[in-house]
Amino acid sequence: MSASSPELVGLRLSVPVAPTQGTLALALLPRQGPPATPPRSSGATRPGAAVVPIDRRLRRTIEEWTHRFTQAAVEIVGGDRPVTQLVRWTSPDVYADLRLRAHLVARAGGHQPGLARVQPVRPRVLSVHACFVTEQVVECGVHVRHGERSRAVAVRFERRGQRWICTALDFA
Repeated sequence: MSASSPELVGLRLSVPVAPTQGTLALALLPRQGPPATPPRSSGATRPGAAVVPIDRRLRRTIEEWTHRFTQAAVEIVGGDRPVTQLVRWTSPDVYADLRLRAHLVARAGGHQPGLARVQPVRPRVLSVHACFVTEQVVECGVHVRHGERSRAVAVRFERRGQRWICTALDFA
């Protein structure tokens, strides 16, 4: 038997090698011209995009108010306070949501909501960050510590007369 070597046939076609090797080609030279500016329409800014000048005392006041309001809200949800304590400062939707949350937590824990302190650890508001959407609307992010857990609460207040009313309350 004679050993014959089979002839190898290449299946791949030769492709010229490009300097980018199939990657995204980037221009590495810096641009020398100024950046392009988008065309301006009528000069009006988008809603919510304008800077709202706020007095420091007003900001401090609303952050203190948010601190007290949120502390009361998390104590209501935990069953330590009655929900009626916040009826004057909440919209009907927020009040109904607080009442429902307090009821569900109480039912899960086997107690009546708002009668006495039932939580072994009291939740504490650690920080409040306010953002004024307009002079009459403020949205706040609140850091709440409950034992070893941290939670976030988002609150929206709208000024109605001389009173700030909570129109949205979201627990995360």
